[in-house]
Amino acid sequence: MDLAQDKLELIEKIIRNDKKFSNNEDLFEDFFNETCKRSIGIVNIVTSDTALEAYLKKIATTSILNVLKDSGRLRRTRTGYTPLEETTISNKYSEVEISYGKFNIEISPEELAIQQETIKQVADLICKIDEDDPNKQYLQIYKLRYDNGMTQKEISEELGLSQSEVSKRLFKLMKKVKESFR
Repeated sequence: MDLAQDKLELIEKIIRNDKKFSNNEDLFEDFFNETCKRSIGIVNIVTSDTALEAYLKKIATTSILNVLKDSGRLRRTRTGYTPLEETTISNKYSEVEISYGKFNIEISPEELAIQQETIKQVADLICKIDEDDPNKQYLQIYKLRYDNGMTQKEISEELGLSQSEVSKRLFKLMKKVKESFR
């Protein structure tokens, strides 16, 4: 891999400090390789040490969960990740007595970071669309509809527009947002 030694040491430290690493030390190489493979793209892009460490923690957590699932020590349920019921697991590394607590992770940290970034991009885009054509009140209509949960009829009464005009503006706004992500 093409990672600097200091980055490799940081990844190792993060993995060893992760709470899921305990009782799974025999899978360290798998955790390490998976984390390195997933992080190689961002290591050279992120310049802030603090931001890099935060990204690496998220990537390591996801990598550890994936390795645990792939090794048969963890399975995903509707309520999150649950350790398997077996207490003795035989795998290619060794036979180990394992006792797990329950993990309740509904979304991976990587997925959460991506969702937050996407929401920020959409919000910035809606503000820009509103600035480009302030007479259409795109931002206000969006806030009333999606932040306040108002119906199109309630919005039309609030803004003094017809319901069909509110519907057209919402449709046009969503179309512009979708087009910008292509």
